[in-house]
Amino acid sequence: MKKDKIIFWIATTIIALFEGLMPALTSQTELAKEGIRHLGYPDYFGNALVIFKILGVLVLIIPPVPKRVKEWAYAGFTFDFIFAMISHGAVDGINGQTFFPLFVLGILAVSYFYYHKLNPDKI
Repeated sequence: MKKDKIIFWIATTIIALFEGLMPALTSQTELAKEGIRHLGYPDYFGNALVIFKILGVLVLIIPPVPKRVKEWAYAGFTFDFIFAMISHGAVDGINGQTFFPLFVLGILAVSYFYYHKLNPDKI
């Protein structure tokens, strides 16, 4: 049980850093804004994305949040990573940056698996 908690919290912390802290600290830099424009999205989309990422991370890391809400956060991040891969592939072609979201999706899957292993109750 202790090993499962450690794995869950390591994976969830990595997601929290990549999807919550980093976007919160860097979203208003010119590099981040240019990245959103480069993919063909309007500026306001980047701001909305950061807000939803921060909210999603809070849902994942705060234990008393209802299980159903956590499921939606995991689903939202899954969609985010899949569409990030599609966007990078469509705009820049297939390269390492295209597949990085799948790597982070793998970490999210570990978090999800161990969340359910630690909380086996039905939704």
